[in-house]
Amino acid sequence: MAVKIKLKRLGKIRQPHYRIVVADSRTRRDGRAIEEIGLYHPTYNPSRIEVNAERAQYWLSVGAQPTEAVLAILKLTGDWQAHKGLPAPAPLLQPATKEDKRRTFDEFAKTLEGGDAKGEAITQKAKKADKKADEAEAAAESTEA
Repeated sequence: MAVKIKLKRLGKIRQPHYRIVVADSRTRRDGRAIEEIGLYHPTYNPSRIEVNAERAQYWLSVGAQPTEAVLAILKLTGDWQAHKGLPAPAPLLQPATKEDKRRTFDEFAKTLEGGDAKGEAITQKAKKADKKADEAEAAAESTEA
C-alpha cells in the first residue's frame, strides 16, 4: 500500500482550508485518512500553517510520500530539511503591521531632517537661457563649417 501525505480540502467554495493528512494514495482527495497531522489555511493573512513535526517525521521515515503542495509546506516549516538532514530554513517573516510601517517611516524621516536631504525629489527643468545658448552655439558651428 502506497501512503501519501496530502491535503484534504474543507470549507466553503471561495474560503478553502485544508488539513494535512496521511492517507492511502488510492483514496479520493477528501476521503478517509489514516491520520491528520496538520492544518493549512491559505486565505488568512499571513497564512496559517500548523504541522505536528513529530508525526510528520515519523511518516516520512516510514516511507510516506508528500504531494507537491505538502512538500512546499514541509519545506516552509523545516520538517523536510530535518528529514533529509539539511540545514534548517530561515524563520518565516511576518508581514509588518501598520504601526511597524509608521515607526519605520518616522525613523527615516528623522534621519532626513537632520541631514542635507531636500524636501522633494523633483528634477529642475532646463532653463530657457541655457537652451538658447546651446542653439546659438550650434548655429555658430554650422556657419563655420
